[in-house]
Amino acid sequence: MSHLLEVRNLVTEFGVKLGLRAVNDVSFSLKRGKVLGLVGESGSGKSVTGFSIMGLLDRPGRVAAGRILFDGIDLATLSDGEMRRLRGKRIAMVFQDPMMTLNPVLTIGTQMIEAVLAHDPVSKEVARQRSRDALGLVGIPSPEERLSAYPHEFSGGMRQRVAIAIALLHHPDLIIADEPTTALDVTIQSQIISEFQKLTEQSNTAVIWITHDLAIVSRVADDIAVMYAGRLVEMGSVRNVLGDPRHPYTKGLIMSVPSQNRRGEPLRQILGMTPAISRLPSGCSFRTRCDRATEACAVMPDLMAEDHRAFRCFHPMTRIDA
Repeated sequence: MSHLLEVRNLVTEFGVKLGLRAVNDVSFSLKRGKVLGLVGESGSGKSVTGFSIMGLLDRPGRVAAGRILFDGIDLATLSDGEMRRLRGKRIAMVFQDPMMTLNPVLTIGTQMIEAVLAHDPVSKEVARQRSRDALGLVGIPSPEERLSAYPHEFSGGMRQRVAIAIALLHHPDLIIADEPTTALDVTIQSQIISEFQKLTEQSNTAVIWITHDLAIVSRVADDIAVMYAGRLVEMGSVRNVLGDPRHPYTKGLIMSVPSQNRRGEPLRQILGMTPAISRLPSGCSFRTRCDRATEACAVMPDLMAEDHRAFRCFHPMTRIDA
C-alpha cells in the first residue's frame, strides 16, 4: 500500500531574519485508512506541523525547507488557490478552537451548505440534507432545527462537534485533528472517537491526531510520533512506543499519566519546562531536563532505526529501566 502523505525533512520557521524553527527536520509518512498520533507537550511543534501541511501558517511563519507530498502532489509548492481547492474537499482540519472554523454571524446551516457547495455541484436541498446528516453523525440532537441556530447558541462542546461535522462533509482523504476532543465530555469524546474510527475503516480516510493525551492515542492510533522542541524524538507503532519506549522524554510522558502512579503517592512529572525555540540548548534539546544526559548529548543525535521504530537518543531506555 502506497503512502497517502509523506512529509520529508520539513522545516517551518517564524521570523525571516531570526529563522526560529518551530518544526525542524520532521519526516513521517501515513497510509490511507491509518491513524498517526502526533504527541508532545504544548510548544513542541505539533500544531505547527499540522498548519504547515494545511498551508495555514500565519505570517511570518513559512515552510522554509522540505517536501509535503500528498498523493504525489507537493503541497509546499501549490498556490493559495490550488490549496483552497484541496482544503475541505480532500484534506480537512479540525481545530482545537471551533471558532477558527465557525463564522459567528452566520447560521450553522448557511456555513455547512456553503461548505458543501464550494466543492460539489449539487442542489441546495441535497447540500442541506448532507449537512443535517453530518450533524446527526456527531451526536447533535434535532439536527434540522440546529441548522437554523448561530454558533453562540451552542455550548463549546457542541460547537466542536459542528466543526467536526463540517470536516466530515466531503469524506476527505486526510483529516488533521488538532486536539479535537479537548472540550468534550467523556461520553461525547468516546462517540467522536468511534466516528473517526468508522471513517478510517469505511472511507479509508487517513488521520493525523494531534494531542497530548496518550490514552486517546493508545485507543485511536496505529502509529505514534513524539515531538519535543520542534523535532521528532521517537516514532513507531503505538504498541512498541507506549509499551517499550526508547527516548527518556517518551518515558516521562507515559509516567506522567495519573494511572501510572500508585494511589496516595505524588504524581510523577518531567522536571522543568519545554525551552522556547529562541533559547534551545545546543545538541539534544531535552538534555537539560534529562537525568541520563552526558557530555555526548551536547551534539544533536540522529534518528536511530531499530526494529521498525526510530528514536533520537544516545542513551536510550531499555525494559530494565522501567
